[in-house]
Amino acid sequence: MNNKILIELEIPLIEKKYDLFIPINKKIGTIKALTENALKELTDNAYIPRNDSNFYSKETGEIFDVNKTVRDTELKNGSRIILI
Repeated sequence: MNNKILIELEIPLIEKKYDLFIPINKKIGTIKALTENALKELTDNAYIPRNDSNFYSKETGEIFDVNKTVRDTELKNGSRIILI
């Protein structure tokens, strides 16, 4: 499991939290798109993906750059992020 990390994802829009394993070699933008599509299916369309949504650090409020890979960010096991 050296190529994945476990994060906590909070989605205020639907008032849910999920624990996700995400690959460290993928771009944040790719992970965001895949996550949003999965959320749409899991919530029976209660969550609708938006073009202006972003991942934010719950600790710092920093927006994660969609062009960086997870490896190139400060994300690590146990990181908490918000999808807004």
